[in-house]
Amino acid sequence: MKVGVPTEVKKDEYRVALTPAGVRELVDAGHEVHVQSGAGVGSAIEDEEYAAQGASIVPDAEAVFEAGELIVKVKEPQPAEVARLEPRHTLFTYLHLAADAELTRGLMASGATCIAYETVEDARGRLPLLAPMSEVAGKIATQAGAFMLEKPLGGRGILLGGVPGVTAANVMIIGGGVVGMNAAFIALGMEATVYVFDRSIDRLRELDIAFGGRADTCFASTLEIEQRLPHADLVIGAVLVHGARAPHVVTRAQLGLMKRQAVLVDVSIDQGGCFETSRPTTHSDPTYEVDGITHYCVTNMPGAVPITSTYALTNATMPYVVQLANAGVRAAVAASPELRPGVNVAAGQVTYAPVADAVGVPHVSFQEAMGSAVGAA
Repeated sequence: MKVGVPTEVKKDEYRVALTPAGVRELVDAGHEVHVQSGAGVGSAIEDEEYAAQGASIVPDAEAVFEAGELIVKVKEPQPAEVARLEPRHTLFTYLHLAADAELTRGLMASGATCIAYETVEDARGRLPLLAPMSEVAGKIATQAGAFMLEKPLGGRGILLGGVPGVTAANVMIIGGGVVGMNAAFIALGMEATVYVFDRSIDRLRELDIAFGGRADTCFASTLEIEQRLPHADLVIGAVLVHGARAPHVVTRAQLGLMKRQAVLVDVSIDQGGCFETSRPTTHSDPTYEVDGITHYCVTNMPGAVPITSTYALTNATMPYVVQLANAGVRAAVAASPELRPGVNVAAGQVTYAPVADAVGVPHVSFQEAMGSAVGAA
């Protein structure tokens, strides 16, 4: 199979979807790899490193899409990339379609098969391709929140860990999954006072053990969140519903309960955001203010640390890339219960129910979509 790796063009995105080690794995398995010149520079990987492992270096994105059958990316395709997709392509990347009806319809119109990292699911219901970036995003969320609490950046002017004789900041983390756990570990390491909210009692028990009792675990009822907000200096939203739009756990009205210049960090922004007042921002312009509350809603937080993020991501995605290339997309999806929920769009139809529900289009199975495509042909 011919595998294409374009340069990421989303604003402030420096990751790349394949490392030289990944090229070596694919080439050794008999596949061709076409990497856009400069694709790895943001992650400190030069073209020569790819070429040394057997990749063909091509001059631009057009050449990547022309040569490639399996297009491997990091972030959702931008309009120019959607325009290059054809029915012969399989796109493997983060998509987050539930929050983006326009992109969903663009991918449907392309006819391409689109597999989302974030909905690939293992036998235990975990999300193995989302987990590494969730770990990075959780750690960045606390770092960014601590930075934005500084007065010159519009924050309250409070040090997260305090000092002897001065109390530490109060950090609320709503969502106790991978993001929330990692955000909490960093907040605890910075000596903040930490409260972690979740609706699963079993998960709260696990977190209590993981934190060694250093953080308070709280059931995430609306009232409990509302009663804690007036004390919070930093609130991190880490709510995830697999493949679906994130629910709002803090409303605009509830901002009035908070301290002025407190900070909200919304890690759920890729899925539409879990604060009612959230809207996407970038690393170059990361914050805005609503009702005196600073909002940090960067849609690609792990992109700020591309060397760490690229290697963490490709360690997880590489086995699936090889599987798709070796078996072919239809056979790989048919044989893999993990890849099957990853297919979000195929043959012009939405094949993942939460996305179909979120954007208001019919849902069909992958098998039905591919069968109808064969019938039409």
